[in-house]
Amino acid sequence: PEVDNSEEPEREESEEENPAEISMISIFSRRFQLSVPKLAPRRQVVQELLSDLLSVCHKLFSDSFFPVLEPVIGVGSACEGWSPQKEEDIVYCMFVPLKPPPGHTFHLEPDTMDVTPHVSMRVRVELVCTCSEKQNMLCFLHHSEEELKRNQVASLLHTLCTGPYLDVEKIALWFQTFVISAWSAVPQSCYYDVQVLPSSRSCRMKLTKASEISLFVETIFSVQQGDSDIFLSSHPTEAQLLPSTTWLESYAVAEAKFFRHVARQAPPNSCHLKCLRLCARLLEGTSFSVYALKTTVMHLLTLIPLSEWQYKYLLLRVDDTMRYLHCCVEEKRLKHFFFGNEDMPEEISLPPAFQTAQPHNLFQHLAQDPAAQTKALQEFDEL
Repeated sequence: PEVDNSEEPEREESEEENPAEISMISIFSRRFQLSVPKLAPRRQVVQELLSDLLSVCHKLFSDSFFPVLEPVIGVGSACEGWSPQKEEDIVYCMFVPLKPPPGHTFHLEPDTMDVTPHVSMRVRVELVCTCSEKQNMLCFLHHSEEELKRNQVASLLHTLCTGPYLDVEKIALWFQTFVISAWSAVPQSCYYDVQVLPSSRSCRMKLTKASEISLFVETIFSVQQGDSDIFLSSHPTEAQLLPSTTWLESYAVAEAKFFRHVARQAPPNSCHLKCLRLCARLLEGTSFSVYALKTTVMHLLTLIPLSEWQYKYLLLRVDDTMRYLHCCVEEKRLKHFFFGNEDMPEEISLPPAFQTAQPHNLFQHLAQDPAAQTKALQEFDEL
């Protein structure tokens, strides 16, 4: 995984800064607990732990045909450097990309049972001929069933699939069972106790170390779309009840990459992370999602020069964010960041169709429900 440089450095006040404005920022900082928790050290612990777990997993299942687990990718606000949560509530989310084992291939198909507002797909697992490959394995297609049963472990189709499709819940249960049984084999077991928490579509862990705040980790399984930064994710949005073979399109990896890009380009005392954190605190308890807020700030980071995101401009950028969001509510339209966006940094790799697609409207529900729009405007008035 790439090293994350999005942590906000300590601010140094310049002589040009307005003392009254600095005082106001200080009041906001105390009122909303704006100091960003020291995320990098804990995130590093989590990434090293999962890397060690995956290393054990590779050794343990080297002769089987379970999915190949790729290196973890940190996603979500804690890995982007701005988590709005209190330190004890932060969840470190990690994507574990899955690749097909030898003799198998993955094909992504639209989910014909799609009942969600999100793009959902299924991952069809197919067997491929390995006769011409110099591998110490029998070909699932061209050796007899009797010979395969006698000399080779079961294919992925017979372990973690339902029918021909990769099953999220079977994968989650398999990995949870592995973590419990293999915990003593990782170095971190000397310092942390692990508790695997209930989850049907991911692996949620609570790591406890004497006299320290517990670490909450969520391992989310994913399948990459081609060579792009767009993945299918095992993790449901909100509290959806999804079929076990349904995977949702996720932009989390591309979002994390965008924030790393901003961190490299922005001035050292950039306020964009604190702006996100403050606005998230302001909107707490309203009907606005953190994702709508993050999308708003990502748009503004491409519209307002990064030199204008210095710490002394924090209150101006907060005002810009809230005004932009308010305008979107009035117009009942908030464009998805990754569709048809001409300002997308070149280093973010998107499927070709994303470039020409009409942007998804994240506020479509406001267009369909006047009462929801009225409520959102009232919440802004109260703020």
